[in-house]
Amino acid sequence: MKLLALPAFADNYIWMLHDGRQALVVDPGESAPVEQALDAQGLRLTAILVTHHHGDHVGGVDRLRQRLQGPVFGPAREAIPTPFTPLSDGDAAEWQGLRFEVIDVPGHTAGHIAYFLPAHDDGAAPILFCGDTLFSGGCGRLFEGTPAQMHRSLSRLAALPGETRVCCAHEYTLSNLKFARAVEPGNRALQDYTARCEALRAEGRPTLPSSIAQERDINPFMRCAQPEVAAAAAAHGARRDDEVDVLATLREWKNSFR
Repeated sequence: MKLLALPAFADNYIWMLHDGRQALVVDPGESAPVEQALDAQGLRLTAILVTHHHGDHVGGVDRLRQRLQGPVFGPAREAIPTPFTPLSDGDAAEWQGLRFEVIDVPGHTAGHIAYFLPAHDDGAAPILFCGDTLFSGGCGRLFEGTPAQMHRSLSRLAALPGETRVCCAHEYTLSNLKFARAVEPGNRALQDYTARCEALRAEGRPTLPSSIAQERDINPFMRCAQPEVAAAAAAHGARRDDEVDVLATLREWKNSFR
């Protein structure tokens, strides 16, 4: 299976997985990048996965139905373009012999889900399609959920195998890493990762996918129990012994960080 990041809008990625004949796409906010990729590679679109209801993730679904030869899967507790197969925690989306496990990850939106594909027969590393819950070096804004929900969601994702490829839906990495360095300036892994990501962007290449192991090492929102992260949040009013309060404070700080 080949994994591709299709750029969309200013900074979105629509993820495509294909076997040279059939393709699956994730969060197609617009149809044109998907149609172009299908045509260029002679692929049939046979499934769509949706993580949440925001327009930049579902805006292309209805147009793509004209070419779709299979199901649309989406979050059971959110209003996305119908018809679709509603999924929630513990369910699975099956495609081409692959089984994508569904994880409830509320926080960015109330019914947000993620799709986890464990390692399978071709030996490829696991894949996580996490929408706007987890970004490399950051997390989504809390538009509908609570800090406690986001903390639990990120904790569940952090527990996935370290080699899992993290397929976020936006190229926010460099701005997230700038904030992460303000939170944890002594983190050498963060400094090294920043240099690698800056080099990738200078070449016009995506910083993604990241990995769960990488995010555990550099993402402040996954590191709320670390002393330096908790101390930085405490300087902005957090209770340093309360991981949820640390996350809430970091998120508020990030919202106004420049």
